[in-house]
Amino acid sequence: MFSWTHKKNDLVKLLPEVRGRYLCDVPMSKHTWFAVGGPAEVMFFPEDNEDLSWFLKTKPYNLPVCVIGGGSNLLVRDGGVPGVVIKLDSKFYKQWKIDVDTITCGAGMRNADLKKIMLENRLGGLEFLVSIPGHLGGSIKTNAGCFGKEIKDVLVKATIVNGEGEIRDVPASDLMLSYRSSLFPEDWIITSLTLKVEPKNPEETLKIINEQKNYRIKSQPHNEKTAGSTFKNPEGLKAWELIKKSGCADLHINGAKVSEKHCNFLINTGNATAKDIETLGETIIQKVKENTSITLEWEIKRMGIHK
Repeated sequence: MFSWTHKKNDLVKLLPEVRGRYLCDVPMSKHTWFAVGGPAEVMFFPEDNEDLSWFLKTKPYNLPVCVIGGGSNLLVRDGGVPGVVIKLDSKFYKQWKIDVDTITCGAGMRNADLKKIMLENRLGGLEFLVSIPGHLGGSIKTNAGCFGKEIKDVLVKATIVNGEGEIRDVPASDLMLSYRSSLFPEDWIITSLTLKVEPKNPEETLKIINEQKNYRIKSQPHNEKTAGSTFKNPEGLKAWELIKKSGCADLHINGAKVSEKHCNFLINTGNATAKDIETLGETIIQKVKENTSITLEWEIKRMGIHK
């Protein structure tokens, strides 16, 4: 394994030559909505699928590799991330193409960008995705959903690059999507999605999008440093109700606090560390278990090492 003690450029010297970009010692606080986290040893921004495939085929054996999307559902620890963090951020990963009743989008496209595409092409069916923060690729990993719909309800197939650098299409059924989770190999990198759409009047589509946006603004923290819902809802229950019932609605640790608007959201008030946020989350889990005998599960993905 590569040691976290590598100097700034040592690891880059061991990596294959690519058409994309390598950046060293990148603050992950710049790539997450919580705005916390230590540095990525190296970040790799592939030019396209072939570039990503080449990197995975020729990288050093046992090199730690992980992928991030828009960082909207991510907590990076203060010690940072060893190895290479991949981000699909080139123009290639923001392309889209409409077929008869589907749209294929690059994994680097923001969910919010679907709004303009749907309105200009008189399409509907993906309104729920527009209001979910983040990028489309990350939406698959967590089977993102709201307002009664999930990615699994509209996903036809995904294009992936696996750990050996093989590029192939995978039907939605092989991704095994379920409530806020998926079950496919960790080394699969989602690079594009094909989603079902339907003809719809732009006025109707816009009405739905605005209603859902307004609901979020009223009921969830807005323009705050947060990462969405912190915990999954246990079957048949609401995480926020368990948190409130257990006396956690007013908890805070240094600059990390429970949102006053929705207690299943944690907020970085400005000077929180990743440790503050994670400790607050673990404290809530402990208190809910003590009061209800239910163990909440993190919905937010945590990665990296402790400082």
